[in-house]
Amino acid sequence: MRSSLNVLAGIIGLLSICKDSLQGYHEKRLLNSFFGPGSNYSNMERPILNESLALPVHFGLTLQQIMDVDERNQLLSTTLWITMEWNDYNLKWNSSEYGGLSDIRVHPDKVWKPDVLLYNSADERFENTFHSNVVVYSTGDCVYIPPGIFKSTCKINIKWFPFDEQHCTLKFGSWSYDGNRIDLQLKKNEADLSGFMKNGEWELIGVPAQRNVITYECCPEPYVDVTFTIIIRRRVLFYVFNLVLPCALISSITLLGFCLPVESGEKLTLGVTILLSLTVFLLMVAESMPATSDAVPLLGTYFSLIMMMTGLSVVLTVIVLNVHFRTPQTHVMHPWVRKILLVWLPFILGLKRPGPMPNMCPPKPKICRSCFKTVNANNVNSDKNHGRSLNALDLESRSCSLLANVLELDDRPKSLQLLNHNTFSSPDHQYVVRRRSRPQRIQLQQSGRVENVEDILTEVRYVADRMRAEDTDMITTNDWKFAAMVLDRLFLWIIVMFTIGFTGGVLMSAPHFQV
Repeated sequence: MRSSLNVLAGIIGLLSICKDSLQGYHEKRLLNSFFGPGSNYSNMERPILNESLALPVHFGLTLQQIMDVDERNQLLSTTLWITMEWNDYNLKWNSSEYGGLSDIRVHPDKVWKPDVLLYNSADERFENTFHSNVVVYSTGDCVYIPPGIFKSTCKINIKWFPFDEQHCTLKFGSWSYDGNRIDLQLKKNEADLSGFMKNGEWELIGVPAQRNVITYECCPEPYVDVTFTIIIRRRVLFYVFNLVLPCALISSITLLGFCLPVESGEKLTLGVTILLSLTVFLLMVAESMPATSDAVPLLGTYFSLIMMMTGLSVVLTVIVLNVHFRTPQTHVMHPWVRKILLVWLPFILGLKRPGPMPNMCPPKPKICRSCFKTVNANNVNSDKNHGRSLNALDLESRSCSLLANVLELDDRPKSLQLLNHNTFSSPDHQYVVRRRSRPQRIQLQQSGRVENVEDILTEVRYVADRMRAEDTDMITTNDWKFAAMVLDRLFLWIIVMFTIGFTGGVLMSAPHFQV
């Protein structure tokens, strides 16, 4: 028990003897000599022996992080460490006289420090650094490293957005001292990037520095500043997968409209739907694009061209529908139109029109000589001149054969009953010849046989003419439909080339395209 008390008493006595250690005592004495009540030091005095000379101040910058780039407001937020070094001849001491004390830490309000500020600051307080202590060495050298979050103005160039590269400047200089009193010099030709934290949206290219001497109009004295240029390049992976790729996919769906058959009735509906969906998508994309009128962004140009192309596809679809539903009663196909749409363009586009259906030519009918003279003598030559259709010729040949069989009957006084409806069939059509007001039973006598045959042939010619006209109209209508198909294929290739050209042109025109 007594031994424990002796140890405790010894510790207390040792502490009482060492309450003012050698280091603490000398530092206190040094601070009192500089900043005590009887000291002559003033933090308002520019620390230089010859007042006609400029005080050199070495300036450096350490970039820690790029926090935000506000394209709409053209602002840059960064985390920086500012380094300023100068020599204060009033703060020199002999370290051997103060127990080997070589440096001290002093509050920045106690010593003189240069009033270096960020000229292009956009912060409300304008000066937003943390006032850390100033490290003072026995040689009089002072080192001041205040950290801070700086918000500065930055001229954003969105011409190549989102493949853009921005150059944001940080201009530092003394606010009240001109170049004849403070000589601001650079420690390095670039900022210190050893502790830089990478940004997910921007890639840092470099931060070069430059010293400038400028004479302003207000003052005849030169002012020195140091300007650091932060060169950053946008990472485009986010924009490619969220903006460019969806727009390219929506525009590629436009090509499906030219692959739909006209008879489906969905060509125009699909085109209008794609146009509306692209419009809604562009409105959503516009919120993320910088709102400025200085330049049109590259992405905005691409979206505008894609939207124009989609609108053009709707117009071309309307043209295809108009050509497809044309008829001989409303439009006439001119020879040059026929040559271009039915000959040249199909050859260029590789389209082959199906040939005529097989077995379209009927066999030559076997009729008597008298019927041949009566019917064919008047009509065969006209068929050659007017290009009579196969169906009509087949109908007339069949009717001629039927009449020849009737004429070969004997002339007995006998009534031949003809049906009220004489049906003549063709490979594609079936027509019924109705006789005019005649009795159901026709008496073929020797004297009236020729007149009745001529009436029947007149009816046959009328039906044949109708069939010939319908066949001609059907051929012309098919020509218009084939012309519409040719135009549809032509417009498809045009839209494909436009889509590939726009997309490739945008990507190739970007100065820095890398994901």
